[in-house]
Amino acid sequence: MSRVTKRRIATPVLVGLGVLVALVLAGGASYYASGSPDGLNRVAEDHGFGDTAKDSPTAGSPLADYGTKGVDDDRLSGGIAGVVGVLAVLALGSTVAFAVRRRSAGKAGMEQEPAGVGSGTTSDDPRAD
Repeated sequence: MSRVTKRRIATPVLVGLGVLVALVLAGGASYYASGSPDGLNRVAEDHGFGDTAKDSPTAGSPLADYGTKGVDDDRLSGGIAGVVGVLAVLALGSTVAFAVRRRSAGKAGMEQEPAGVGSGTTSDDPRAD
């Protein structure tokens, strides 16, 4: 009989592949995104109040409106904005996960046993004498 062994994928490899897929989707799939207005904008236009919209306070930011300021090609601009967005979320998520992990490890190290438990100073076992 042949023995079948299952190979496990290492966590860093799996995370790396996930990040790669996210970057490809954000940078590549946005190239094929529709130029039509998204859901809320379309409803506003259909019902005649689309012109009452106000600009966001972040409208002048480098990545405003699903694009990158200074890049003339709309599709390339959207792809760059998508990649930057993925990297920003990855950095923020990693920072939070690292902070929570460090905090949890610190709390685990601070837990102490009550006096006399496991210290060998007192015992109810008559054989300990």
